Amino acid sequence: MTTLTLPTPRITVFQRWLAQRQGLHFSRYEDLWQWSVNDLNAFWRAIWEFFDIESPTPFEAVLADARLPGARWFPGAQLNYARQVLRHGQSAHAAGHPAIVWADEPALNAGTLQTLSWPDLAAQVGHLAAAFRRLGVARGDRVAAVLPNRPETVVAFLAAASIGAVWSVCSPDMGPVAVLDRFRQIEPTLLLAADGYRFGGVAHDRRTLVGQLLHGLPTLRHVVDVNVLGLAPDTAPTTVARHAFDALTRPAGESTSTAMIDPEWLPFDHPLWIVYSSGTTGLPKPIVHGHGGIVLEALKGGTLHNNLGASIDTGDRFFWYSSTGWIMWNCQIGGLLGGTTICLYDGSPAASRSGPADWSPLWRFASLARCTFFGAGAAFYASCLKADVRPQALGELSDLGALRAVGSTGSPLSDDCYRWIWEHLPRVNDRDIWIACISGGTDFAGAFVAGLPTLPLVAGEMQCRCLGAKVEAWSEPEESSAPRAEPGSSPSPHGGLGRPLMNEVGELVCTAPMPSMPLYLWGDTTGERLRQSYFDVYPGVWRHGDWIRLVPHEDAVGAVIYGRSDATINRHGVRMGTAELYRAVEAVPEVLDSLVVDLEYLGRESYMPLFVVLREGAVLDDALKKQLVDAIRQALSPRHVPSEIIAVPAVPRTLSGKKMELPIKRLLMGADPARVMNRDAMANASSVDWFIDFAARRQAVSGRQH
Repeated sequence: MTTLTLPTPRITVFQRWLAQRQGLHFSRYEDLWQWSVNDLNAFWRAIWEFFDIESPTPFEAVLADARLPGARWFPGAQLNYARQVLRHGQSAHAAGHPAIVWADEPALNAGTLQTLSWPDLAAQVGHLAAAFRRLGVARGDRVAAVLPNRPETVVAFLAAASIGAVWSVCSPDMGPVAVLDRFRQIEPTLLLAADGYRFGGVAHDRRTLVGQLLHGLPTLRHVVDVNVLGLAPDTAPTTVARHAFDALTRPAGESTSTAMIDPEWLPFDHPLWIVYSSGTTGLPKPIVHGHGGIVLEALKGGTLHNNLGASIDTGDRFFWYSSTGWIMWNCQIGGLLGGTTICLYDGSPAASRSGPADWSPLWRFASLARCTFFGAGAAFYASCLKADVRPQALGELSDLGALRAVGSTGSPLSDDCYRWIWEHLPRVNDRDIWIACISGGTDFAGAFVAGLPTLPLVAGEMQCRCLGAKVEAWSEPEESSAPRAEPGSSPSPHGGLGRPLMNEVGELVCTAPMPSMPLYLWGDTTGERLRQSYFDVYPGVWRHGDWIRLVPHEDAVGAVIYGRSDATINRHGVRMGTAELYRAVEAVPEVLDSLVVDLEYLGRESYMPLFVVLREGAVLDDALKKQLVDAIRQALSPRHVPSEIIAVPAVPRTLSGKKMELPIKRLLMGADPARVMNRDAMANASSVDWFIDFAARRQAVSGRQH
């Protein structure tokens, strides 16, 4: 048992504040949630006041226009993301807490950490912001970056935000086509680029990529080189000016105290960053979020749901393993908004060895950094389970005594993973460690459903719908004689829209606006692409593209996510999310990974193959096939037994780790590979070759039969 002095949960502090300031009393979380989504003006005003958001001018209204899309929040207010971060510097530093704790692979192997204090963070941000201004970067200009998960990236982002420039980052492991597909759309004037990165014990030289970006982005005027591997910058002739990051953030002859920073006051909806959808067809959607919406959503989610307090109050250290190309990097940086120390790890979650993968690095980092909150994608915990990792028995770096919460997202966390976490991580005050599962998206940089430390935990469920997020499960659109709702009008469960469901699987929708929803898609001058992306199925209602089941409990409505609604199984009239099948199949010890698609052909019986990646030495014989079939029959139903089970070398995944179900489905139905997937937007592009060959063989056989 780990004995910790835990502060009062932040959600309890917020409820007490509501009672004292506004006379609002809620005996159940569900009542609090209902108020938060039914009185958006009162709730978001309360968030603004509870977190003491600063503005030199008053706002005219909280929600001036509630249309979806097109909601307008806090007109007249001014703020700045960087200002909200740096306001914590003096008090947190005086209390002895750093802004950033971090390590890369060599540092972790040596058992050392590096820290960045709040004064040093402010100084580096101030120096770099001043340099940006000298280089001609103005409010609204795009600052792009190809950088790993290091403090330099955080500094660069805050410097850009402080002067009103618009930030956009790609991970350095992305291919040149994927990066150019993103950055060409936004026409950056300045690029920050690393000479390379380390992953799995290997140093990757990315200077060639930088050169390709210089030639492929004609709007660039400046490049800031970030030295990660110690390689000399490419000196090929170019009209783009080159600068060293260290020279701009630590000017010779100037002390840190001379770097005064005064972030610009910006309108609430001034663009903060551009992030990209993880779509695998066409150009990625460049999603624009605003300063104000992101500040409010990050404070609400991080503080009230993830229970992160300011370092000066609780000593919190927040870690969520992510690359810079995943929205969870943005969410991790959001911890700084509340004064929390953030912990960054730059490297592979699995050590590179000749034998089986070693999944201990993140746990060793969490021990070394004294993390209080540990977050990762659900696939990481599944890998630890299968590899029989025991985090508390890793030798010298096995003290996880500070840990009090574990976060998960990216895909549903299986019941087995819940049990593994509870079995192998320390109990906190004689209770199982709190598992804070969230599900949301890049699209609005937040969560729709999440955890809460004051609610009971049910394995396989997320504990509640997030405050201010009017999430429902809806049936498919229903035909009706009533007129359909016009875009921007108040949604209704009738007139061709959906029917709200409870304890049934339906489409995840959000029927009311949230401040962090996209301002627009870059270059989408008419707004048509935004409408088609999120409001095409249910006009006036955000359709997220996930299957969800809402589960009523005494104090709150929990949620189960079943995977993408465009890649579900509909066998013999029974609809099932692929995540359910994966949970059953991947619980079999011989199976490392799996992918299932349901191919529906006009005039033919559907064909549903299950592709499995087997553990080394395992063979897909009749006995293993029977074991898999039995597992599916038991967990799902006989209707969902696959037509065929096939061993494959690897499952194709996007850069953010999602299984590429829909592209593989389209490929196997005869689509041109180049039209359904972008290899540069994949984590393991070579894995597609097997499926292309398989599709060709199937089509040849099908052609002879029909």
